[in-house]
Amino acid sequence: MQPRRAANPRRAALGYMTRRLAALALALAASGSPAAASAGSSADDDATRFFRAIQLDDDRAVRTVLARGLDPNIADPERGETGLIQAMRYDAMKVAQLLLAHPGLRIDHAAPNGNTALMMAAFQKNKPAVLALLEKGAQINRPGWTALHYAAAAGDLDIMKLLLERHAYIDAESPTGMTPLMLAAREGMEDAVKLLLQEGADATLKDRAWGIDAAEFATRAQKPWITEAIQRHLGKK
Repeated sequence: MQPRRAANPRRAALGYMTRRLAALALALAASGSPAAASAGSSADDDATRFFRAIQLDDDRAVRTVLARGLDPNIADPERGETGLIQAMRYDAMKVAQLLLAHPGLRIDHAAPNGNTALMMAAFQKNKPAVLALLEKGAQINRPGWTALHYAAAAGDLDIMKLLLERHAYIDAESPTGMTPLMLAAREGMEDAVKLLLQEGADATLKDRAWGIDAAEFATRAQKPWITEAIQRHLGKK
């Protein structure tokens, strides 16, 4: 057997340092390295910039953070609304157009309360936005609240007609069974009530929360003229 060669002290020291550095790298990765923390902070900053820019309709700032990889469907922490929903809320049409052109956008992504961009655009009486969203395939009929509910609550006849022409379900039910007619009646939107009745809305339906129909909703909201219009339609007056 040949005698073992003496270890090279310098090589041994380098090997020891290499192993120590590898162990340190693993520990940092497990606990969250400064680089990872910095990346997380940067992503948080971009999200903050994103939602601030939407309120100002600053499409350049939004384009910048999207180019850095920000998810276009990110939700704000307060309402849980996506950037597209907030663009509709704040009438930020330059930002809306930018988001609608993004290949990763989920156009029907809903907030925790069920709101979608189309519903918000309808409520804000923004017909050009409604048209743009429909062109991109936004869903008109969905479980729960719908864009027709919101257009009826706002009393926007043009948007209501547009949605009905595209086969919006006229007696769509909210989670508690409220229909667009009930909502329009409660909000005192007489022309919206008349339009819905003309288009075949069922005025005899009752919601599940209160067990009342559209006429009673109008009565409880102190809108007697709406109650009378519905009752005339039903032949009760």
